[in-house]
Amino acid sequence: MNAPPQPPAPPLPVPPAPSLVRRLAAPLGTLAGVGAAFGYVGAVDPNEPGHYPVCPLFRLTGLYCPGCGGLRSAHAFAHGDLATALTDNALAVLGYGAFAVVMAVWLVRAVRGRAGRVAVPPVVWWAVGALAAVFTVVRNLPLGAALVP
Repeated sequence: MNAPPQPPAPPLPVPPAPSLVRRLAAPLGTLAGVGAAFGYVGAVDPNEPGHYPVCPLFRLTGLYCPGCGGLRSAHAFAHGDLATALTDNALAVLGYGAFAVVMAVWLVRAVRGRAGRVAVPPVVWWAVGALAAVFTVVRNLPLGAALVP
């Protein structure tokens, strides 16, 4: 009284691969947004008072946060003045480089049709946080006067 064997189920259809335009939409959109932000900061000088708000931590405590000088650094970087960008906020310049590497990887993966997700291990995030903390402490000490914007 066994039932007759059932034929195997047909395979599910494979969805078509997204087009190149669709794969490039997210990375190119991100680049456009960052480019627009850099364009704005490059056009509106943060060294002139009244254009941007003052850092709240600096205003309340007189201490420099890891982002203090970041707009001035971005302005100098947008104008090709790497030396001034480094003196305004060296950590931000490292961030620009890291962003460029991540964007290059994302674009290459998108063109090749691979997954768009770039996985960063937690140890890297912990290292970035530790670097930002050390940078913040050192730039607020007398020995770190060169890191002050």
